[in-house]
Amino acid sequence: MVDLETLGNLLFTFMIAALCGHIAVRLKIPGGYLVGSLFGAAALGIMQGNVWMPPETRVVIQIVAGAFIGCLMERSDVKRLVKVWKPALIMLTALLFLNLICGFMIWKLSPLDSLTALMCMVPGGISDTPIVAAEMGADGPSVALLQIVRQILGISVFPSLIFWYSRWRGKEESEGRGYTVKRVKSGMKGVPAFLTTLVVAALFGVIGKLSAIPSGTFLFAILSTLILKLKFDFAYIPRWPNQIVQVLSGAYLGNLITVHDFMTLHRLLIPFGIVLGGYAINCIVTGIIIRKYCGFTTKEAMLITTPAGASDMALISEDLGVKNTDVIILQVIRAVVVMTFFPQIMYTVSRFF
Repeated sequence: MVDLETLGNLLFTFMIAALCGHIAVRLKIPGGYLVGSLFGAAALGIMQGNVWMPPETRVVIQIVAGAFIGCLMERSDVKRLVKVWKPALIMLTALLFLNLICGFMIWKLSPLDSLTALMCMVPGGISDTPIVAAEMGADGPSVALLQIVRQILGISVFPSLIFWYSRWRGKEESEGRGYTVKRVKSGMKGVPAFLTTLVVAALFGVIGKLSAIPSGTFLFAILSTLILKLKFDFAYIPRWPNQIVQVLSGAYLGNLITVHDFMTLHRLLIPFGIVLGGYAINCIVTGIIIRKYCGFTTKEAMLITTPAGASDMALISEDLGVKNTDVIILQVIRAVVVMTFFPQIMYTVSRFF
C-alpha cells in the first residue's frame, strides 16, 4: 500500500520531469522529453532525495513503447522489402557487428559490465533501450546517457558531416532508385483503434512479462501490435502517448541516479569516445558499401546508416534535399528489427562474457 507521502513524491517527480522535458523540447534539444526529464529527476533526487517512481513503471513504458514501434511499419513498407532487402541486410549486419565489437571494447576499457556495455551500443530508441536494459539487469542510467549521445550525434552532428562530405566529393550522383516511391500510411486512426492497440499490447506485454523471456514485455508488445497493424490494419498510436512514455522513462531512470553516479560520470568518457568513433566509422564505411552495391547516392547511403529515429530522418532527409523514401523505409526497418531482436542477442552474448 502506497502512503500519501510516497504518492506525493511520485506526482512531484513526474511534474518536475515533465516540466524539464518540456523546457528541453522548447530549447530544441534532441530527444528533449527524455533528456530533460532524466536530468530533472536526477537533479531533484541528488539535491532533495525525495524522488520516487515505482518499479512497475518499466512495464507500462515497455507496453506503450512496444505498441508505438509496432505501429511504425506500414503495408507499403512490407511490399518494398523485396526491393530494399540488400541495403537492409547490409545495414543490419553492420549494426550488429558494430554493436558487438564496440560493446566488447566498452566492457574491456571501462568499469561497465558486459550487458550494460552491449546495450549502450544498441541502435534503438533512446527511451526504450535504457528501460529494456534496466529490465534485463543492466545499468539503465548509463545506457540512457550513452543513448542520448548517439541520438545527439544522429540528429545534429552526422547530417552536417554528411552534407559537407557529399560536397567535398563533388557533384552528387543521380537520385536513388526509390525516388518516385511513396510511403503509404495505412490503418484506422481514431479512439477505437488506439484503445484496441493499447489493450492488445498490454495483454501480450503481460504474457511476455510472465514468460520470463528477457525483455519479454517489450518483445511481445511489438510483435502483437505489428500483427494487428499488418494483418488487420487496425493498430494506431498517436504521438502524445510516446511523449508521455519518454517523460516516464526519463523520470524513472533519473530516479535511479545517485550522488555517487553523478560524481563518477568521468567513467563514461571512454564509452562516449567509442560510441562517437564507432558510429562515425560505420556511417562512412557502410555508407560507401551501400552506395557502391545498392544504387543509392552518397547522401542517401550515409543517411541510411545514421543512428537517428525514423521520424527524425524524415525531417533531416528533407533538409538535405534527399527525396528517396527508401531512406525512411530502411530507418523504420532498423527501428523495428533492432528493438525486436537486438536486446535478446545482447543478453545472450553477455551470458558468455
